[in-house]
Amino acid sequence: MKTILSSQTMDIPEGVTVKVNAKIVKVEGPRGKLTRDFKHLNLDFELIEGGKKLKVDAWFGSRKTTAAIRTSISHVQNLITGVTKGYRYKMRLVYAHFPINASITNSNACIEIRNFLGEKKVRKVDMLEGVQIFRSEKVKDELVLDGNDVELVSRSAALINQKCHVKNKDIRKFLDGIYVSEKGTVNEEA
Repeated sequence: MKTILSSQTMDIPEGVTVKVNAKIVKVEGPRGKLTRDFKHLNLDFELIEGGKKLKVDAWFGSRKTTAAIRTSISHVQNLITGVTKGYRYKMRLVYAHFPINASITNSNACIEIRNFLGEKKVRKVDMLEGVQIFRSEKVKDELVLDGNDVELVSRSAALINQKCHVKNKDIRKFLDGIYVSEKGTVNEEA
């Protein structure tokens, strides 16, 4: 069954400007700019109350289209959080015998992982655009990934995790690797 009109609104906080043009949402805040394309969705995006609220409409939408309203609002909310607070993922180096050696190169945009399970191979992971990686000062064997776009930060963390998979061994016993230990925003600690 199709609903005639489904709509949802969200508040835009102070200090953040949102621009909508042909289903492309641009969010600008104190930490920078982020854009997201919603052209694949059959939704109407509109700024109301002088740019203080964003309204998303779906005319004659199926259940999938109606569900996409909330999803698109969540994506815009993530963009707003990114340009105001920023995202921070923490990863831990886990090893039983051979200590993993991680060196950060290319001005915090690349990581080289050495001595994983005693292997001589150097694993190199480039961070995605806008993601910075550095070692934690307080905690030993901890990496910190910072960025504005939650999807790029989490994908960079996933790329690091995937580079350190144990092959041809019992993964219940060989737990070595680099794992995400904490997710949050940059401003939570400061």
